Amino acid sequence: MHATLPRLLGTDFPLLRRRGLATLQVNLGYRCNQSCLHCHVNAGPGRTEQMDDANLALIPRVLAARRVPTLDLTGGAPELHPRFRDLVRAARGLGAHVIDRCNLTILSEPGQEDLAELLAEHGVEVLASLPGYLEENVNAQRGHGVYARSIDGLRRLNALGYGRQDGERRLNLVYNPGDASLPPAQAGLEVAFKRELWERHGIVFNRLYVLANMPICRFGSTLVSRGQFTAYLALLKANHCRENLDQVMCRDLISVDWQGRLFNCDFNQQLGLAMRTEESGEAWPHLRDLLETDYAATPIAVADHCYGCTAGQGSSCGGALGDAGQPATP
Repeated sequence: MHATLPRLLGTDFPLLRRRGLATLQVNLGYRCNQSCLHCHVNAGPGRTEQMDDANLALIPRVLAARRVPTLDLTGGAPELHPRFRDLVRAARGLGAHVIDRCNLTILSEPGQEDLAELLAEHGVEVLASLPGYLEENVNAQRGHGVYARSIDGLRRLNALGYGRQDGERRLNLVYNPGDASLPPAQAGLEVAFKRELWERHGIVFNRLYVLANMPICRFGSTLVSRGQFTAYLALLKANHCRENLDQVMCRDLISVDWQGRLFNCDFNQQLGLAMRTEESGEAWPHLRDLLETDYAATPIAVADHCYGCTAGQGSSCGGALGDAGQPATP
């Protein structure tokens, strides 16, 4: 696999500083029941990394100590961690809003038969990956049979009350382009997704989040192999929108890897780009440090991949940041 970080350093991306901590995003491990081309985590069935019990026990303590309103659980497939259910119960017991970044097919994996019911019982927001409403598009990006299993998962969540506009069980979908292009406007694509999924399958959901593919890890390496890396990075830079800088997720979120190390975002985590704690240097602070330390106002580690979050309508773990027109061509 091609290393992408050396191609992203020496950046002219604007200086950013952190605000207060609103979301603790925790990667519980890289094992996943799928292996997708766009995955910036390089997750897959063969990965073995997962958070140990000592680090996992720190998460509720940090939520309480820092009064963090949202716990965002990711992976891999976070549900494959054997303590996933315990962590959900503990976080909800503290009153934290919990988000599960779910690939939908995990709901039909052996041993996960009660997963959907557990999520519903505890009011967990489900943020589900679905890179299209057409079977051929989803299967091309994620593998044969993924579309049918994803639709089954959505139906199961709907049956539990997820996706209703007036309900408390939130079901949001996530779309990534299947190629080296900027995603279409989020608002228009959401209308199309809602229409097509309802007419084809009787499925409802709350919001569609549109994310740009990051030129890192598996996707970035593929761009290098195809000779598209430089052009894609130029596309991101040509569409940089300064108005999006105020809303990028790294200003209010801290990302935690499976070893308990802290990063400014999940993308930096996968690049090994350390969270900056002082003007003069970089370090890898740990989850336990959050019990005593507030990292507000510290500078954020940036590189050229950060243009993926500010290009056009912007992109974050919560979807588009603004309203963009047609992307420019570099």
